[in-house]
This record gives sequence, structure tokens and C-alpha cells, in this order.
Amino acid sequence: MTSFDTSPQLNVWRMLLALAVVFVMLATTGWTALHSHRESTALQTSLSAWDKGSVVGHRLPDPHAAPALLSRFFASLTAQERAHLAHRYPLAVGNMNGAPVELRYRANRIALNDARKVEKKRMHDSRLTAAGQQQAGRRMHRYEALMTRGRHILAFDPEGSGRIAEVFGSLSKAERISVVVPGVDTDLLSFQKTNHKYSATAGMAEALHAAERRASPSTRTAVIAWADYTAPSGLGVDAATAMRAEDGAVRLNALLRALPGSAPVSMFCHSYGSVVCGVAAHGMPGRVADIVVAASPGMRVGKAAHLGTTARVWAMRDATDWVQDVPYLEVGGLGHGADPVSTAFGARVLSARDAKGHSGYFEPGTDSLRNFAAIGVGAYRSVTCAHEDDGCRTGLPGTTAAKRA
Repeated sequence: MTSFDTSPQLNVWRMLLALAVVFVMLATTGWTALHSHRESTALQTSLSAWDKGSVVGHRLPDPHAAPALLSRFFASLTAQERAHLAHRYPLAVGNMNGAPVELRYRANRIALNDARKVEKKRMHDSRLTAAGQQQAGRRMHRYEALMTRGRHILAFDPEGSGRIAEVFGSLSKAERISVVVPGVDTDLLSFQKTNHKYSATAGMAEALHAAERRASPSTRTAVIAWADYTAPSGLGVDAATAMRAEDGAVRLNALLRALPGSAPVSMFCHSYGSVVCGVAAHGMPGRVADIVVAASPGMRVGKAAHLGTTARVWAMRDATDWVQDVPYLEVGGLGHGADPVSTAFGARVLSARDAKGHSGYFEPGTDSLRNFAAIGVGAYRSVTCAHEDDGCRTGLPGTTAAKRA
């Protein structure tokens, strides 16, 4: 629920309507009515070509193999052989967990350029409507922006509304890694914004990375803007259930298991992104030290202890956020469970002062962003609790990180 700042009453009624629609669908046609057949995509085509390919006379490994196995495979190749694979199978390599991150960046730059050429042709395709040509132009310009020198695209899939992940900082050298998981209406076109910059995934990650550097200049950090799942579109059926979150959780944990090095990881999950993190939590690797949720409609459990993770669980909600009016319930798979900022849930509740609304948590100058940054660099005793007490800091480990800016 990243981009919605409309009236709370309207959104509550839309959510309740969505729940009612789902009940009807369950009673009449079942979940199969929600699924549709999808034709082969560009990514699937690239993966199929990889499956049939070879290098120096040897078959290529299963692209879905364990990241460690794929990492060893790429390490066994020469730089020229790796570059050849990136150019021949750019979408496959660019989305392959286990491939070296720098190679993924190179492959995705090639894939973005290929996609840019496709959309440039579509802009002048007389078979498309004017709206279709305009949409092609928007996508082409977005691809050009993502290809700007210095940007590090970790994942890219142009299919449908698109999926994308970008890295700020150096993953291979990071001492602390943060992952931003966004909510509804997140796709390629909304991944970054000129207006309301910090309500979009790329802006969130950029702001967090800058805040982490201010909080601890000596700590090498990397932040991943992770929009590499198909998020719900609007506050409809998908947003009221965990269907999108379940698929997203699989993709998220695949990423986490493939991250290079052994640096601690902190998750920052906004709105429906907190549903994704809640579903994924029990399968997250042990290096995930913190799960922070903001503007959460629930994490699909009744208590933080039920998430099945050893990570510290943090929650925050600004007083002006309409999500507090969404029913915190879960009935037959509908709704997302208990309120993460409630005392009964058991999360460490943080201050979100000055966040303003549902989409303002990553705005510079807010308590929410300062708290994110403190957690991201491991400066736990610098966080500000929600209730002007020390409750959220109880039992926290010491830290050698710099004091809060």
C-alpha cells in the first residue's frame, strides 16, 4: 500500500468490499478463477536458451540450482567466458541468484537496452492505440533512466508491469546490508518518482543509504531497493490476501540466500511489503538480524514470536497513517492478522514522528528514517522508541557504531 494517501474511510470501505468479493469468489468458483494462463515471457525464453546452451563444450548448470553451486560454476570460468554468457543470455544471467553481482549488473544493462529497443519500436507501431504508444514511450524512458551510468540493477524482468531491484553501495564490500521491500502498486514505472520521490522504492532505498552513511560514516553499507515481485495493484482482492506475498516471499528468500559475503542483513518492509516479510520470515537465512515493518496491515501472524525467526522484529506507524483504520483480522485467508504496533503483538515499537501519512516514512528529517538508519548500521541503542520510553531497546546488544546523526 505504497501510493495510497486518500481518505481513510474510502480505503476502509474498499478493503471491506475486496474481502466481500473474495468471499463470493471462494463460494462460487474457487481460487482457480483468480489465475490465468501466461504465455512464454522474454525471461522464460532466455532461461530456456540457457538450458540448451554450453560453454567450452560443457552443458550449463540448472539456472535454478543452489546459489553456492552457481557461484562455483561462474568462479570456474574466465572473465571472457562470463562476459560471453552475460551477452548471450542477459535476462537469465541478470536474474540468476548465484551469479556474481557485477556480472548481473552487466547482464541487466544489456537486457535493459534490448527492452528499450523493443519499446522504441512500439512507440511508432501503428497497430497500437495512442495510449499504447504513449505507454511504450514511458517504458522506454524508464529503461533509459535505469541504464544511467553508476546505477546497479540486480534484477530486471520487463514482463507485464515489470520487476526490478537496484543496489545502492557495494554489496561485495558491505559490512551491513539493508533490503527495502515495498507495497502495492509497485512496478517498473512506479519504481522511481520525480514528485514524492521518497514514496517510491528507489527513493526509499536512496534515502536510507544516505541516512546510514550519516549515522555511521565508517560503516560500509549497501541498500537493495527490492521491487522484484509482482505486487498487488490497488486495494483489491490481491491486497486483501497473501497470494502475492507468498510468491514474493519465495523470491525474497532466494535473493537473501544468494547475497555475497556474511554481512548482517536488515529488512525494511513498508505496507503490503510487511505481509511479504511476514510470510518470508520463517525461511529467511540466519544472517537476517532485523525485520522492520512500517505502515503494516499485518504480518499474517498473531504475535511476533509466531514468525519463526531469530531476527529482532520492529514496528512503527505514524499517527496520521490511514492504515490504522484497516481491520486487523485474518479470516479464511482474508486480512493480514494482528496489528504489529499493538502491545500484544510483541514487536519493538519505534517512533515514526514527522513521517506524515502512509508514504512518508523514508522522508529525510523523520524519526522513522533515523530509526531505520540506526538499525541498518547496528546502532541499536540510538533508536527512538514510540512511547518516549526505553521499551523498544530492552535487551539490545551493545554497539560500536557511531552515534545517531
